[in-house]
Amino acid sequence: MVGFEVGAVPFNPDGWGPPETPAPLLSNHPSNVPFAPFSRSEKLGRIADWTRNYNPSRNNPRNPSDAVFDFALDESSAALAADDDSTFRLVDGKPPSRPRFGPKWRFQQQRQLPQRRDEEVEARKREAEKERARRDRLYNLNRSGANVPRREAAVFKSSVDIQPEWTMLDQIPFSTFSKLSFSVPEPEDLLVCGALEFYDRTYDRVNPKNEKRLERFKNRNFFKVTTTDDPIIRRLANEDKATVFATDSILSTLMCTPRSVYSWDIVIQRVGNKLFFDKRDGSQLDLLSVNETSQEPLPEAKEDINSAYSLSVEAAYINQNFSQQVLLRDGNKVTFEEPNPFAAEGEEVASVAYRYRRWKLDDDMYLVARCEVQSVSDVKGQRSFLTLNALNEFDPKYSGVDWRQKLETQRGAVLATELKNNANKLAKWTAQALLASADVMKLGYVSRVHPRDHFNHVILSVVGYKPREFATQINLNTSNMWGIVKSIVDLCMKLNEGKYVLVKDPSKPQVRIYEVPADAFENDYVEEPLPEEEQVQPLAEEDGNDGEAIASTNGVEEKEINAEV
Repeated sequence: MVGFEVGAVPFNPDGWGPPETPAPLLSNHPSNVPFAPFSRSEKLGRIADWTRNYNPSRNNPRNPSDAVFDFALDESSAALAADDDSTFRLVDGKPPSRPRFGPKWRFQQQRQLPQRRDEEVEARKREAEKERARRDRLYNLNRSGANVPRREAAVFKSSVDIQPEWTMLDQIPFSTFSKLSFSVPEPEDLLVCGALEFYDRTYDRVNPKNEKRLERFKNRNFFKVTTTDDPIIRRLANEDKATVFATDSILSTLMCTPRSVYSWDIVIQRVGNKLFFDKRDGSQLDLLSVNETSQEPLPEAKEDINSAYSLSVEAAYINQNFSQQVLLRDGNKVTFEEPNPFAAEGEEVASVAYRYRRWKLDDDMYLVARCEVQSVSDVKGQRSFLTLNALNEFDPKYSGVDWRQKLETQRGAVLATELKNNANKLAKWTAQALLASADVMKLGYVSRVHPRDHFNHVILSVVGYKPREFATQINLNTSNMWGIVKSIVDLCMKLNEGKYVLVKDPSKPQVRIYEVPADAFENDYVEEPLPEEEQVQPLAEEDGNDGEAIASTNGVEEKEINAEV
């Protein structure tokens, strides 16, 4: 067995510890290393315990040479350390005093304030967020065309019943319309008919504090005549003035197709090499939508005064009366080449002028449309044409903006809310003003006297805009508008002679083209509309129908609208 040599230990006669001068045996000790005595508060134990193994599962080192040995105190050393700890005591063990109203206390209080929560208020906020998210989800599903149950079942229904004998030829999603663009040259006026009264500029000073009661004009007749019932368009078609014929209301509906939510339909007739865009008798195009693009659902019951149908009839009634009230009724009129083509002799008609204008779509293709202006103004000898339309407020709780309080101070916020809730209607009005080359479009703000009274209204304000500037403000691109019209015209010109109908899908952002019999919309159908999966799909080859029959649409007068109200 190999022995263990301890070595010589030098003797220190002057005291305890090694001598100041190291012995020769300790010459290998590093010099200039001070001796660091241990304090009584430190716990001392064995430097090494050769009788104890290390625990590799505790530290689990990758290299065994890097393992950390777990050394512990034995019983004697632990008892010694405990005795030392019991005798060690601070002079002052009290915690330091903290000022009650010092800067540190104020700073901590400010940090704590945002963390305080009222559980009731937070619960209400969470419920409001859930309700808002649910409405947004339903609105997005409605716009994307998902097949989900709808709360607005009475609103989101097809404007025309799809019959079994109809054949679906094509369906066009809205996404394709946003990429279209087409530029047309300036139009030319072929004929101007009717008579216009001058605009009363005193209505520009109307405000909520000085409101004007909306009057009723029961003796004046308003006409909503379709394309093929227009005698002027028939005459121009016989003279081969154009290939495509339509009205400004039909063209504006086509131009603003991507903004529409409610269903609508347009009858298309191919007669020879000519194309006629018509509307049905009693079509939705005769009415004005209200809150069409709003996320707030309207009441489902058709009898409710705030349902979509009731509001549409009310809006049409308001617009007709507003367009006549803001005129100077002094008998001074501006007459044009021909009188109103739809009025009988001696009949009192509303102030309106029909401008029959022609646009060039291609080298051998022209489009003629009947455009309307409602008034004229004379400023410093310069004559300007005006279009007159009115926005209507039925209940401030639906829009969240009270016109009587916000029109004077926050008119921009009121207009922004209307652009959000009625984007399609305002875009169609702007498109009609651009088609008619109106110099100014007047927008009236008309509200109910009481939210539950839909018969009596007041004019709160009238604002004028230049159509091109307003189109830029609402992001309405004229090139895209004409691109949509040109694409639909090109598609219809490839069809055989016959009658077709273009229908906006009630739930999906797309339009469909159906081939219908020649006598469609002339008889009352009693059959139920077919579901989408049971509709007749396009055939490989089918003979064209005779398209000489033309659907007739009578003019809609104010008396009929009042009867509906």
